[in-house]
Amino acid sequence: MVVQTQREDGTWYECEGCGLMFDEREDARQHEANCDAEDPSYIQ
Repeated sequence: MVVQTQREDGTWYECEGCGLMFDEREDARQHEANCDAEDPSYIQ
């Protein structure tokens, strides 16, 4: 599920599975469809 979050710099959309944040809802939805709910791969 994508969660909408308000920040000082605007609205962000967070993947509940891994916590990765996006500035576009559609980007977050596309990510979530492929998310394995582990740490984001860019951290590894």
